[in-house]
Amino acid sequence: MPVFTRLRQLPGKKNTLPDETSLSEPTPADAGDSPQAPPAPADGEDTAQEPAAPDDEASTGGAGGNNNTGESEAEPEAKPPTDRALRIRRTLHWTTTALAAALILAALLLPNTLPALQPNTFTRIPAEAIIGAVVMLALPRRPRIAAATLYGIGLAVLTVLNLLDMGFNEYLGRGFNAALDWDLLPDAQSYVADTMGGAVATGAAIGGVILILLLMALMAAATIHLSALLTMHRARATQGALMAGTVWITCTALNLQAFGTPIASDHAAGALRTHAQRTVDSLEDEARFAKEAEADTFGNTPPDQLLPDLRGKDVVFTFIESYGRSAIEDPITAPGVGRTLDASNEALAKAGFHARSGWLTSATFGGSSWLGHSTTMSGLWIDNQRRYRTVTAGEHLTLTKAFRKTGAWDTVGVMPGVQKGWPESKWYGLDRLYNAWQLGYKGPKFSWSTMPDQYALEAFQRRIHGKKHDKPLMSFVILTSSHQPWAPIPEMVDWDDLGDGSVFDPIQKAGKKPGDVLTDTTKSREEYGKSVEYSLTSLTQWMERYGTDDTVLVFLGDHQPMARVSGNHAGRDVPISIVAKDPKVLDKIADWNWTDGLKPAKDAPVWKMSAFRDRFLTAYGSTPHASD
Repeated sequence: MPVFTRLRQLPGKKNTLPDETSLSEPTPADAGDSPQAPPAPADGEDTAQEPAAPDDEASTGGAGGNNNTGESEAEPEAKPPTDRALRIRRTLHWTTTALAAALILAALLLPNTLPALQPNTFTRIPAEAIIGAVVMLALPRRPRIAAATLYGIGLAVLTVLNLLDMGFNEYLGRGFNAALDWDLLPDAQSYVADTMGGAVATGAAIGGVILILLLMALMAAATIHLSALLTMHRARATQGALMAGTVWITCTALNLQAFGTPIASDHAAGALRTHAQRTVDSLEDEARFAKEAEADTFGNTPPDQLLPDLRGKDVVFTFIESYGRSAIEDPITAPGVGRTLDASNEALAKAGFHARSGWLTSATFGGSSWLGHSTTMSGLWIDNQRRYRTVTAGEHLTLTKAFRKTGAWDTVGVMPGVQKGWPESKWYGLDRLYNAWQLGYKGPKFSWSTMPDQYALEAFQRRIHGKKHDKPLMSFVILTSSHQPWAPIPEMVDWDDLGDGSVFDPIQKAGKKPGDVLTDTTKSREEYGKSVEYSLTSLTQWMERYGTDDTVLVFLGDHQPMARVSGNHAGRDVPISIVAKDPKVLDKIADWNWTDGLKPAKDAPVWKMSAFRDRFLTAYGSTPHASD
């Protein structure tokens, strides 16, 4: 039964509940016992009445009829409602009506970003409400109820889409894409489980489904209730719709505003058009990208013509989680990160290493790190999950695979964030892969991060890089300690004391709680900066401690931190540095005009992340031979 029900007077009896017209205009209580005539319909009310259900007495011949035993039984008189009861019911009726109208207007005017969630957003006249009212007034009863139900469910879906847009804009710097992003929801649940615990993640998922279903039910009930009210007062409702439409057209034509916002709104229709266009564009993009991925500038380059100027070098490609331009330029994070980069640069210089740094524009923002990794390594712009699936299912040459193709390097991946099978290792061209369970760590997790970066790098040294090998290594290392929520954060310990990682137990227990950091923007920015300082220190100390004359380190960020930390209008640039002891390695990139040292200048060159592969291959002597 709908939540809001039309109440009608039964002929021949006094109902204990008034009909809808009596809620606004109560009638005096009838003192007589004679049957009542059915009430006349209100202005424009549907004239078709539902038949009254017979009561027990009527089914046996009426109040004065005989029952099965042949005895008559008088019907007890129903007491008329009191004035107080009528006032209460009238108040409940109009309160319900006001709430239903507010719910519908909120759904039609709800923005899709948190900064736009201002009081003046809800002071507008939505065209969709006027059109909805006109449609309801034109339909007979049954089609009207069906249309109102669909309208309410549609508003619930629109509300969910707007809320998803808010979340995606807050964390990923873009809106939700219905064609691409459903696959990210399980990853989001895993992130919540790692950060807040499995029970919280399960409860959030179940609660989310229940809230969506409840929202659909409430929206449908609200639209049915208001549509019934419109038809009960058809003449006045028609006049009101006409006046509202005239006002809306006038406000649109004259661009009238209230509180700095246009009075006339078609926001809901615009939002649906945007989501529909995103879906269409995504499907068309998939076909275009499949053809783009088949072409490769270096796809047919012979092995002996790939990377000849790096032969004999141990090359390490390292991604630092969420290491973005904001870490170097934001007024809260920049001082600490700047000091760390300066100190690290000085320590590396004393050890005989030098560096050059620039900027890359990442294909992703705030998350989906694998899109940044794959874009850098493939030379293709991989900014969504569908593109990622397309390219990793093909044979496009990655930078890591180019090293393997030469036959001059062994290739290895170190992925402390991978906790299950990772078939993409074949596409990357990795001979061996070490995931979270293969690095010997016995210490505590630090929120999402399975182990501190310092330990991951020490395990890489013990198990892989520091061992004797027949060929130089090309290593692909992903660091995770600067992953949100940036609490708790590891601290540096003596490298000789790392052991199996148990040394981090007291550090983890004394650290901040994720919930305390994520709910406070200033704390999030502060702790984010500290986590980047930790990751940079771990990596540069590893290079200082274990790097040799033949070690080449390329490290960069995968993306900017989420918008609440980097800012609502932050760009997608991330720092990238190349560190080596052999001066010939940096001489090869002299024409890149990168900044000396680990900290790129503000005006240092900025390239798209997808441009790096070809520039790197070319700089180190590779000859292009395109594949079609």
